[in-house]
Amino acid sequence: MSLPAIPKPLARVVGILPAFPVSFAFSAAGNLAAWPTLRELDWSEVRGRRFCVRVRDLGLAFYFSVGPRGFVPEVAQSADVTFTATAEDFARLALRLEDPDTLFFNRRLLIEGDTDLGLRVKNMLDGVELETLLRRLPLGLGRVLLSLRERALQPA
Repeated sequence: MSLPAIPKPLARVVGILPAFPVSFAFSAAGNLAAWPTLRELDWSEVRGRRFCVRVRDLGLAFYFSVGPRGFVPEVAQSADVTFTATAEDFARLALRLEDPDTLFFNRRLLIEGDTDLGLRVKNMLDGVELETLLRRLPLGLGRVLLSLRERALQPA
């Protein structure tokens, strides 16, 4: 089953946003929602490296690095590694509805630049239990995402 589509008018508006405000918003949201769980991982090998996430269907890109206190928005529009996929594929990855290797080999997830760095980060994130991450999300967001995941897993 597919996830709900992003409305086209919203996608058009998001697609014209400059990179830094989006990078700042992503970093702030990631630090609030996910960093309490992710900080337990060993980030020493990737600190100071720049990452880019491109959401192909939204025309959106954001840049960040990882510091001792979490995600740091980056102004520079260059990255050591870039992950590219559609919004739905990134959502499917986040909700563990799709395996990143499957998306990669089907060319729905692109990893460009330092692919070794990209695979290291992918393997680190694969080690995080989804339920642990969702349980720590603020404002009941974890329950909403778990419900969305369960709905997507139900046969059509």
